Amino acid sequence: MFDLQPELEERERQGLYRRRLVNESAQGPVVRIDGSDYLSFCSNDYLGLANHAAIKQAAIDAIKSHGVGSGAAHLVNGHHRLHHHCEQQLADFTGRDRALLFSTGYMANLAIASALCKRGDVILQDRLNHASLIDAARISDARLLRYHHLDYPQLQRLLAEHSSAHTRRLVMTDAVFSMDGDEVDLRVLAGMCDQPDSALMIDDAHGFGVLGDTGAGSCEQAGLDQQQVPVLMATLGKAVGVSGAFVAGSEALIETLVQKSRSYIFTTASPPSLSAAVMAALKIIQTETWRRQKIADLVGYFRHRIVDLPWQLMPSSTPIQPMLIGDNHAALRISRQLRKQGLLVTAIRPPTVAQGTARLRITLSAAHDEDQVDRLVRALQVISRQETGNKTA
Repeated sequence: MFDLQPELEERERQGLYRRRLVNESAQGPVVRIDGSDYLSFCSNDYLGLANHAAIKQAAIDAIKSHGVGSGAAHLVNGHHRLHHHCEQQLADFTGRDRALLFSTGYMANLAIASALCKRGDVILQDRLNHASLIDAARISDARLLRYHHLDYPQLQRLLAEHSSAHTRRLVMTDAVFSMDGDEVDLRVLAGMCDQPDSALMIDDAHGFGVLGDTGAGSCEQAGLDQQQVPVLMATLGKAVGVSGAFVAGSEALIETLVQKSRSYIFTTASPPSLSAAVMAALKIIQTETWRRQKIADLVGYFRHRIVDLPWQLMPSSTPIQPMLIGDNHAALRISRQLRKQGLLVTAIRPPTVAQGTARLRITLSAAHDEDQVDRLVRALQVISRQETGNKTA
């Protein structure tokens, strides 16, 4: 076997070693880790649905009726009636012709790139895209071009430079960037891609359920339809509170994915109970609009309260509120100090983010309240004074 230990030791020295925490409880504002309770600000359960009683009951009822496993891939005999109904509801909710379920967002993004692009085509991506989008483009035979973060003039130049009657140009981007919390200008991108040989694909993992009047996501918020954003992917394990992902679009798009996507064709279908849970969550998302309003209120409250700290709170109006620390070891140290005070906030380091931009990724949920936010703010204020004191001593 290879000698892997030196590489692990080097990662430890650089402050890049990652360790898993064992959660002993359901997702919620308070979680139990290694026998102790922590107020958590690092979950993507934005609407507080991951432990919702009605969603759990929908899954339990489905398990009683349909078992715990699908038994096969969708194209063998694993495509259950509950999968089918869930796809129809997702399509209706997002205003698309059809939707297609995937086990993860990673697999959905792999499916899109490999099915739509071939050798000689071009995929253009924002440099801060999620790893699954980057890997999807690399695995396809298309050429990957990456433009600077939110640099629309550069993207426009790249599109013009690679215009050809025989070249497909697929722009793939996060709608809400998972480590920064900022958003793309979808209307600008849609206008750029409104050409016969171009298409826009968005990964709305962190917008679906949170943004838009009904929670349908970034496209709804921007007022864009299927024609303007032809390829929509979103995950079901964040604001929806369950698991999996889907791609939504035209009849031709979905049939192309069914026929050509290896990550769909050669994967066992997810348990039918997950689709039952997703459908229950979609109903709550559309009817309990107060959850989205509460998140917006908490984001404003947090940003108003978090002042006079030595670390930069990055610009974001979404539940993702990153605090830029810079140094890997400092980010880890602050995260550990927060944990000593009963607060769980993850330190994000390279390669998830660029070198020199390690940060605390603070996330807010509709399940939080202002008192809990105040507790986090006070803890950060105490730690900032300690950090400043250590530097001047």
